[in-house]
Amino acid sequence: MTTSMDAAGWTTAARIYNSAVASWAIAAAWEIGALDELEAAGVLDSDDYALSNGLNPPATLAMFRALSSAGVVHRDGTKITPTDSFQELRQTASLFHWLVRGSAELFRQMPSVLREENRVGDFYRRDPAAIARACKDISTFCYDPWFWRAMDGLDFDVRAVADLGCGSGERLVQILRRYPAARGIGVDIAAESLAVAAQDAAAAGLADRLTFTVGDMLELAPRPEYAEVDVLTCFMAGHDFWPREQAVRALARLREVFPNVRRFLIGDATRSVDVPDTELRVFTLGFEVGHDLMGDFLPTARDWESVFEPAGWRLRHTHRIDMVANEVIFELDRI
Repeated sequence: MTTSMDAAGWTTAARIYNSAVASWAIAAAWEIGALDELEAAGVLDSDDYALSNGLNPPATLAMFRALSSAGVVHRDGTKITPTDSFQELRQTASLFHWLVRGSAELFRQMPSVLREENRVGDFYRRDPAAIARACKDISTFCYDPWFWRAMDGLDFDVRAVADLGCGSGERLVQILRRYPAARGIGVDIAAESLAVAAQDAAAAGLADRLTFTVGDMLELAPRPEYAEVDVLTCFMAGHDFWPREQAVRALARLREVFPNVRRFLIGDATRSVDVPDTELRVFTLGFEVGHDLMGDFLPTARDWESVFEPAGWRLRHTHRIDMVANEVIFELDRI
């Protein structure tokens, strides 16, 4: 094989490499609030912004250089202004945060997790708190409009709601604000996420109406407070029920654990079908590759629809969102 040493011609490599660096910069700028401030002000001086926020000026300018390389901002010395693409990247910044902050260690260890001999026990690591923070934002534009349409269609008063895989607890906070007489229960396997959720609930003045429990939604046992729940939700975590046999068992078990649920709403990304690798939308590739590395089965929307009846749930309606990763929301009630 002949290897070209003309580095100036390595444009594909440069584009991919620089985009990788820019991905980290997008996540960082979102986390420290730089994207919000630039959106509000319309222009920033990198040095002034750094000094006002306790940041290192050269490192902050380096972050903006990475954003400039990807066309997110214009940079003239230390003067930073948005480009025409800025709003698109501002809206999707949490998707980058999910990838490079929440799932960084998983992708860093790709050579190791590819080897069958290493795929035993806890063979990968992710950051649950970072993922919860990203998913809180992702939910607002990928799921919330369709979720509230489903909630507005309820024909009963909401007394108690439980959210499985609740992460940051933001969905429960929103529900309790909408229904001031309701109580909420958040269940998540990640104690780190629930610590953040409890703080946010207290800050929202909902500590007396909202409780959080560390638990595996596949292995929940009945509790008195679960018997009061009439609305059950599970968003961006439903793929953890799978593969199929496990999903049927877990969904059937939830009928016993929450015996008085009148509506069950499941919202999640689903496996893409017949989409060329070069035409995948933002987030789809990272979401699917990440879960394949972890060994998680990702169901298609059709896979999901096939398990509800065997598990004792009736599918009332399917909301097909299909924004960044074939998202759907299933409205279920008991058979």
